[in-house]
Amino acid sequence: MSSIPDVSVVIPCYNEEMNAGPIAKAVIEQLEPLGISFDIIFIDNASTDRTVAIIKAMCATDPRIRLIANTRNFGQMRSPTHGIYRATGRAVIGMCADFQDSPELLPHFVARWQAGVDIVLGVREAEKSGLILTAIRGLSYWLARNFGDVQTIPNATGFGLYSRRVVEAIKALNEPEPFFRGLLVETGFPLETINYVRPPRVRGKSKNNFFTLLDFAVAGLTASSKRMLRLPLYLGVVGVVVTVLLLLGGLVAFLTGRPIAPWLIGAVFQAQFSLIFGFMGLMGDHIRQISERTRGAALVLERETVNMGDEAA
Repeated sequence: MSSIPDVSVVIPCYNEEMNAGPIAKAVIEQLEPLGISFDIIFIDNASTDRTVAIIKAMCATDPRIRLIANTRNFGQMRSPTHGIYRATGRAVIGMCADFQDSPELLPHFVARWQAGVDIVLGVREAEKSGLILTAIRGLSYWLARNFGDVQTIPNATGFGLYSRRVVEAIKALNEPEPFFRGLLVETGFPLETINYVRPPRVRGKSKNNFFTLLDFAVAGLTASSKRMLRLPLYLGVVGVVVTVLLLLGGLVAFLTGRPIAPWLIGAVFQAQFSLIFGFMGLMGDHIRQISERTRGAALVLERETVNMGDEAA
């Protein structure tokens, strides 16, 4: 177990007792013919079903299968990222356990990595969703495109392969709430995409609902866009311009003998809102700078590990 695998496959899971065994088998079937060394790391986010017991049984029969069991559910961003950081492979593949991330793409990821590409991402074709979910997804992409510090790749969920230097670069950023798909682009390393049709979940029930997806979208936006904190300041500047226009309107009204009171009242109210938004924007920017200087919290706490090489510790 001391040897470094060529590829580590990290699979986050939560209540995936029906999928854990089949996804491990599918990954092995795709990677074994390539003639590379690999391991499979399941990171369990405090499942309440038999997921952990099933993975432990696989670990007992195949040392290439490993387990990290968290003390509690640490969410959809922190837990998978922790698993990627703990992986030791020269390249790391991140994928879901529910077969919506197609195992058949793994050989293509490896081939592109062996050709020298640091990041290979699977990009799903547009999915049919409800009107509200489609609107929220479109709005989040628009906000990320116009306010994000880096450009995210639409319909890329993080399913893909990342070279060791990419993983180490992201780990060095020490993000407390790592929006991994955005951080991949932020590194600036060579990146390729492979389009695929995302199939429906094969077994089990999705843990996502409207609120978890909305929470993930908001968390991703705030993690990849510090400029959003300055939005009130921008609104304050716009308000100042409107205030000046109202004052000019009052001046014109005065010169032409028309009532100036509505113009002045409007200017006073607009000036108040401008000051409020301006101070909110300044406070937001201070919060941004504080967040840049106060990182260091652990992503997750591990309850136990199997085949990770540090069980005694």
